[in-house]
Amino acid sequence: MLEIGLTQFCTRMNAIKMKTHKLSNFHLQVKKWIFVIAMCMLLLQGQSQQAQMTNQTLREQWFQDMGFGLFIHWGVDVSLGSVISHSLAGASPAYAQKYFKELPAIFNPKKFEPDEWASLAKLAGMKYMVFTTKHHSGFCMWPTKTTEFNIAQTPYGKDITKAIVDAFRKQGIAIGFYFSPEDFHYLYEQKIPIGRTQHPMHYPVNNKGLMDLDKAQLKELLTNYGKIDLLFLDGPAEGLKEYAWQLQPEIVVTRGQMKTPEQNLPDKPIPGPWEACFTMGTDWQYKPTNDPQKTGTEMINMLIETRAKGGNLLLNVGPKPN
Repeated sequence: MLEIGLTQFCTRMNAIKMKTHKLSNFHLQVKKWIFVIAMCMLLLQGQSQQAQMTNQTLREQWFQDMGFGLFIHWGVDVSLGSVISHSLAGASPAYAQKYFKELPAIFNPKKFEPDEWASLAKLAGMKYMVFTTKHHSGFCMWPTKTTEFNIAQTPYGKDITKAIVDAFRKQGIAIGFYFSPEDFHYLYEQKIPIGRTQHPMHYPVNNKGLMDLDKAQLKELLTNYGKIDLLFLDGPAEGLKEYAWQLQPEIVVTRGQMKTPEQNLPDKPIPGPWEACFTMGTDWQYKPTNDPQKTGTEMINMLIETRAKGGNLLLNVGPKPN
């Protein structure tokens, strides 16, 4: 009986060991599968977080169907009646100081009527709008937290960018932002010679402070004003267009990603999306004298030729100081 009992005990112990071994193997297999699944999820997450390197195809097709847009050049130096921002390039320190300190104090467009602008744009058949949120001078046409050189420090004081976005959006017109990666005010404060891509530190990829500033400003623009359809990066776009796609994957980057000729049309069609940028007169910003305007016939012919060659026409207006 003792032998039988001992035999049964050993048999049961072996069975338990086998079950324990199988259970241990099962647990090991489960752990392996959990590890594999976790790695797959990390890989998928990593892929989803990879920088988007181009415009989405469907969004570029949408852009190509837009055909006709309104470009608005308007900045703090409009009262000078000179080329927007560029009077700072090569200017004396005394001129730069007066520009940065005195011009904001007189910017006060009392007759600003964005709803009227949007209504006229829709009447003209324009499907999208691009507004100069920050030109090369570095002046921000919205109340940014990144610099005091912005619209909040003017007698006007209100958010012009928001007013324009709201007015055009009400008319069903797609919203685009012009943004300059180059920032003359930042260069001035950092004692870097003011100019356009003439110095290694003019490029955000070489200038961490400038890159951080540009990214902080783009984050405000692309998070505080709803969906933005278009981004016109007038300057070195590397590192910034990818950041814009990270914030808004459906945004279409025009300049910085596609051809955007100024004041001329190509001799033949250009493959893929492209955009021709033209002024109505001779300058981008308002010029009070010696600024002959194109006739309606000339502008219509420009639009026809642009569309025939597969591009969009972005026609510019420069609002007056008031």
